[in-house]
Amino acid sequence: MMQFASPRADQPTHRIGEAVVTVTDASGAPLADTEVSVRQTRHAFTFGNIGFDFIEAANGEPRDGDEALAESYVELFNTATLPFYWGRFEPERGKPDTARLRRTAEWLRDRGVALKGHPLVWHTSQPAWLLGLPLAEVERLQRERIRRDVAGFADLIDTWDAINEVVIMPNFDNGDNAITPLARAKGRIAMIRLAFEEARAANPSVTLLLNDFDLSSAYECLIEGVLEAGIRLDAIGLQTHMHQGYWGEEAMLAMVERFARYGLPLHLTESSLVSGHLMPPEIEDLNDYRIPSWPSTEEGEARQADEIARHYRSLVGHPSVEAITYWGITDAGAWLGAPIGLVRADGSRKPSWHALHDLIKGEWWLPPTTVRTDADGRFGVRGFAGDYSVTVGGSSPESAICLSQQQNQTVHLTMEVEGQSQ
Repeated sequence: MMQFASPRADQPTHRIGEAVVTVTDASGAPLADTEVSVRQTRHAFTFGNIGFDFIEAANGEPRDGDEALAESYVELFNTATLPFYWGRFEPERGKPDTARLRRTAEWLRDRGVALKGHPLVWHTSQPAWLLGLPLAEVERLQRERIRRDVAGFADLIDTWDAINEVVIMPNFDNGDNAITPLARAKGRIAMIRLAFEEARAANPSVTLLLNDFDLSSAYECLIEGVLEAGIRLDAIGLQTHMHQGYWGEEAMLAMVERFARYGLPLHLTESSLVSGHLMPPEIEDLNDYRIPSWPSTEEGEARQADEIARHYRSLVGHPSVEAITYWGITDAGAWLGAPIGLVRADGSRKPSWHALHDLIKGEWWLPPTTVRTDADGRFGVRGFAGDYSVTVGGSSPESAICLSQQQNQTVHLTMEVEGQSQ
């Protein structure tokens, strides 16, 4: 009977790939009854987090604890979102922070982390030097900014939040900015077309998201209008910051189902759960809640660990969800000062880090596993879609295989064994 390398069986079947691998030596003869080691090296599913905390370390300005924080990061996450908020990225016209962001992207890539950029168009963070310019000039500069940054990072970043929070964009009244008047003049769908067409022209292979926190019917109507207008969306971005408490599996999955009906991949782009007291429910805009100190607590950390496991398990269990990006690895410098990190400000790992690790690198992961080939040099691999490494006898050079989310895959490997060469 053919032996299979498999993780535990109680996994979402739509995430699982299965392959029969035939191993031969350099002459083409099957390596029968031979010990083979298999281990998973990467998930196909996007387990992401923000990479903001590593800009200093990547640019030769390391802080105490950066190395340990990076270890906590790469043990869990395979994709990092980097900040391209225009107002911060190019505070002085013509002087974007390209070099620092490139070094950060390279630093993360060298650690096996893929990259995403966020965002190309957003009314909340845009440069003050746009104020007072004619709308036609603002539009020209916005288009140039998209082309410049998408093309400039095409070798490193292939996924972008193309435009952020368009539902409220034309009506945004929290201070002067030059993008809201442009959105009001052009309309939401025209703004989305601008972002997507310019980005795709700069990098035709790019993956582009429409991203929003407003998950009401207004967002659904906007998506329908975009699709009817013939604008190609690669994925729908859904923000789920839960500073006021976990929504629960039922509410979360009901929301996911509403957006799954468009037949597009869903990315949970900004997700957070607190490990301290919850923000009062009467707060309508999370940005309005500013307090001097928001500590993580033992009770809150236990709650966060339980909720993060439930949150990820339910979302990974839904076939339309392709990515989950958590919004913070550490409490140090976290958004709104909230204890949403998986690591405390002192670098120690919270129970939520361990709970998530138990899923991503435990229940949903194939550790190094030894099997024997059959008389035809075959063995089976069954596990979460992703990349796997194979060695013969534990000492041969590694060969890579990739499992997709399907069954009945076949793979042929020619392996170098002792006393032979390929």
